[in-house]
Order: sequence, then structure tokens, then C-alpha cells
Amino acid sequence: MEVKTKEKDLNDFGLSRLFSEFFNSEKAAGFILIGCTVLSLVIANSPWGEGYDQFWHTRVGGLSISHWINDALMAVFFLLVGLEIEREIYVGELSQLRNAIFPIVAAAGGMLVPAAIHAIFNFGTATATGFGIPMATDIAFALGILSLAGKSVPAALKIFLTALAIIDDLGAIMVIAIFYTEDLSVLNLFISLGIFVVLFMMGKTGVKNLLFYIIPGIAMWYFMYQSGVHATISGVLLAFAIPFGKGDDHSPSFRLQHILHYPVAFFIVPLFALANTGIKLQPGFYNTLVSVNSLGIMSGLVIGKPLGILTFAWLAVKTKFSSLPSSVTWKHIAAAGLLAGIGFTMSIFITLLAFADNETVVNSKIAILSASLVAAIAGLLMLKSINRKKGNQESSSEDSGR
Repeated sequence: MEVKTKEKDLNDFGLSRLFSEFFNSEKAAGFILIGCTVLSLVIANSPWGEGYDQFWHTRVGGLSISHWINDALMAVFFLLVGLEIEREIYVGELSQLRNAIFPIVAAAGGMLVPAAIHAIFNFGTATATGFGIPMATDIAFALGILSLAGKSVPAALKIFLTALAIIDDLGAIMVIAIFYTEDLSVLNLFISLGIFVVLFMMGKTGVKNLLFYIIPGIAMWYFMYQSGVHATISGVLLAFAIPFGKGDDHSPSFRLQHILHYPVAFFIVPLFALANTGIKLQPGFYNTLVSVNSLGIMSGLVIGKPLGILTFAWLAVKTKFSSLPSSVTWKHIAAAGLLAGIGFTMSIFITLLAFADNETVVNSKIAILSASLVAAIAGLLMLKSINRKKGNQESSSEDSGR
């Protein structure tokens, strides 16, 4: 990469300090997410469950607390995602076409195949709108589980999984904007997009003061919210309006990404988990896992994700459009595909947009949590197995050389 501030960790691959910071914060956030999810489930199924649910539905300023989290705070989450996508395009894995092709093609397979599986299960039903649920990968969870596999995991695999998840997020954003927009207000949308154009031109003319972007960005969020397009899209647009420059410490994009890392990783996303995973498990709740919607979600995440990623990646290499990253094997790609089946944050987010019926939303969340757990365990066990075999081979080589 061209960014000069580098850490020793993963230094052989020229990763910037910002990437290392992003990776480490997302990894740690994954463990916090697990803790928040478990805590939320425990409280929801305790004597305090009813009060816990009522708290999130308490109205403040005309909207419930959960609504503020899902529409306002998550816009900040999407702002950070947008800044990371921008960084990847300018100086990251996506800046060079040959390096970008492999994760882009793999991510495409990881989105299309799960969506197709859900669509097949739910064709002609009321839950067909949930096709976007198994398309997404949760970066924090995936990287958190990857870190448990030990230091012998190739650095290139970490980069691949991160790039894959980022491209997944971009795909999810496009799906939300195109398929999950209702009651469109053209006037409010044009006002919001007009603000974006002004901010984008400001960036091109060299305006670097972040306040000149953040304050109008709030107005852009408001009009986007009023337009019917999900307001979190404004966070992504704002990210691309903020100038990237050279991507160094003086870049407004770099500075804002640095500022947002920890609030998003350790406050906003965990708060989202607490607000949206407090599921009251009814007797026989596991029976809902055999509904066509739940089967579509679970099959999409656990089977569709690794199948799509592995197949499309193999085709990219076979057709010589790309090549396997250094030190990475096809078994590594399969394991990464399993970890990509950890949908969680984005999958739950799309669920809230796809369905209005509370029972369907709850059942979908149960399916997402179940599938994410299976994907996490399967991916971790596969990586452990690869590392163990690699260690045995190295030991055998050392013994034979004595």
C-alpha cells in the first residue's frame, strides 16, 4: 500500500496502520458482540424480560429507542463502512485490479448463491422478500472467530476475509437501497442527494474541515429518512463526499475513520445487538427452524456462503482472471467461506427492513443466530484442523532432516 505509516503486524503485505487498527478493533468488537448477544438473550428470557423489551420501545423525540439506534446510530456505522470501502478503493486490496478481482468475484458468489437459495425455498410465499438476509457477512464476528484460530493463520487470509466482508457490506447497501425502499418521496430524496452533491464538490475543491461535512451530513440523513430510502444510506454517501487525499494522517477521511473506530466497534454495534437480539424464546421455538424462511436463511448462510465463495473463487483462478493469495490454500478459502456465513449485524438489519410481521422477524433472528453459530464453529474447527495438519507436516520435515 501507499500509506507510509505501517505496523509490524502483517507488515510483509504492506498494510497501513489504519488497516491494522481496523482489523484489531473489529476483532475485539466480535467478542463484545458475542457477550452482548448472550446477555440480551438471557435478560429477555428472565423475569426482567418484559421490562427489557419495553425499554427499547420507549419513545424519545417521536421515535422508539430501538428506532433511533437502527436508523440514526447505524447511519454512523454505515459511515464507517463507507470510509473503509473508500480506503480499500484508493489504497487497499481493491486499488489494484488483479488483487481486487479475487475477493470481488468470491464476494459476488457469496452474495448471489445464498440469495438464490433463499429465493428457491421461499418462491411465491410472503417471506420471499427476505432473500437479502443471508447475503451479508458480519466483519466483527468473522474476524473475532478467525483470531481464535491462532497465529498460524496466513496474513493474506485475514486480508482476504476483510476485503470480502467489506465488499459484502457494499452489496448489502445496494440491496437495501434498491429492494427495501417503500413510499418514495422524490422531493426529499432530491434534497438529500443535492446536499451530497454539494458536499462532494466541496471535497473536490479542497475543503478539509470535518464540521463542514458532518453538520450538512445530518441534514442529508434527515431528508433521506423522510424520503423513504433507508436513512443509513446517507452515511455511505457522506463517506464518499469526504475527501480521501493521500490517505495519510492529514486526510479528512483517515481522521474521521480513526475517530469512529472505537465508538462504532465498542458502543454502536454492541448497542444494536442489545436492542435487536432480546428474543423471548417460546416453548418449541426450535420448530420455527423448519419453516421455509428459516431454512432459506440457514441454508443460505451455512451452505450458500461457502459454496458460492469457493465456486466463484475457483472459477476466477481457473480462468486465470486472478490467483490464490500467497500462503493461502483452497482449504483456507473454504474455511473463510464458512466464517462468511456469520451474518448477524447486517442480516438482522435487513430482516428488520424485509418483514413487518413481528413473529416473522423474531423467527428470522433465531435462524440467523443459529446459522451464525454453526458457521462460526464449523469455520473455526476447519481452520484448527488445517493448522494442526500443517504443524504435523512441519514437525515431520524437521524430524526427517535430522
